[in-house]
Amino acid sequence: MFSFNAISVRGYGEAEFWMASLKVSAVLVFVVVGILTVTGATGGEFIGGKNWHVEGAPFKDHIVGVLKACIVAAFSMQGTEIVGITVGECANPRREVPRVIRSVFWRILFFYIASILIIGLVIPNSNPNLVSASGASDIAISPFTLVIKAAGADWAAHVMNAVVLVTVLSAGNSGLYACTRVLWVLANEGKAPRLLRRVTKYGIPLWALGFTSLCSAIIFCISLAGNQSVYVFLINLSGLTGMGFWLGISLCHWRFRRSYIAQGYSLDDLPYVASFFPFGPVYACTLLVIIIIGQGYGTIWPKFDAVSFVSTYLAIPLFLVFWLTWKLTKRTKWIKLMDIDLTSGTLLEMEQNGDIEVFAQEEGGWRKYTKWFHRKSD
Repeated sequence: MFSFNAISVRGYGEAEFWMASLKVSAVLVFVVVGILTVTGATGGEFIGGKNWHVEGAPFKDHIVGVLKACIVAAFSMQGTEIVGITVGECANPRREVPRVIRSVFWRILFFYIASILIIGLVIPNSNPNLVSASGASDIAISPFTLVIKAAGADWAAHVMNAVVLVTVLSAGNSGLYACTRVLWVLANEGKAPRLLRRVTKYGIPLWALGFTSLCSAIIFCISLAGNQSVYVFLINLSGLTGMGFWLGISLCHWRFRRSYIAQGYSLDDLPYVASFFPFGPVYACTLLVIIIIGQGYGTIWPKFDAVSFVSTYLAIPLFLVFWLTWKLTKRTKWIKLMDIDLTSGTLLEMEQNGDIEVFAQEEGGWRKYTKWFHRKSD
């Protein structure tokens, strides 16, 4: 993964393309096999929705179970924000970035929702393999493997081992790319050591990449210690952190749109305009706050578990320490809507400075049919 990212952006992109292709193919096969299994077409009994009527289904442990699952779901699903990070290294961001963003909804619907729906239909929550796992790395009891085995394919564990390995490598490849670029930006803004600003002649922030890789390797080794307790702690930390920065993204989008209109700009000038404003960011912020606060409810009631409570909520005080330290030392202030800088570092500025080539913006069918969502608001 280090080599892919160190060679060039193209190396990262090529590696990610082939690994993503394998993941997509595996999910397609999984969904088809799952549908055949649910309907009994593979030779077994007709399952239908009967597993949603066993004790505790479909929402085991009710709201507590849902909130506990949200942290793992956040850990698994976060990563779509990497689209925004790639803007500076995209040949035609005015065309490609909106196109990718518009496809995210359908990817989530199919690759996440469809897969979880199949798993929920085929495997009852009383299945002992879901609760007797000896470790997170035991692919033999993966829900995906259980579904394929239910279809009569006993060789599934070996195939899933390969797919999971590629999936982990793909996630690590994307995470390494994103963390490296974020760290490089922080260094350029004076929020990280200046040494990390250095780049190669190909534009690769090699020092930031090396630092990120070193930290990742250390954390990986630490996660192997103990009875998966460190691993669970890292999942909680990563999941809660992910929800935290999505909360920040939602808030920034809400303020950006208000500031953009307040300063007299037109939404028609933007390459991409998110639908359902202001409901979208308000809904996202509300839901994220509820999940962040409530996902550790099970550590408090019916019995307080100090270790689980700390591992669940540790990301919050860590964020507050960093944020308050910066705020107090730099004496930063809340910026009014009319004073927000909407021009520096933007796509338009990069095009005007010749940093990226200017391409004509395409008027696709999606944009034409959703323009009524993009009305100007005060």
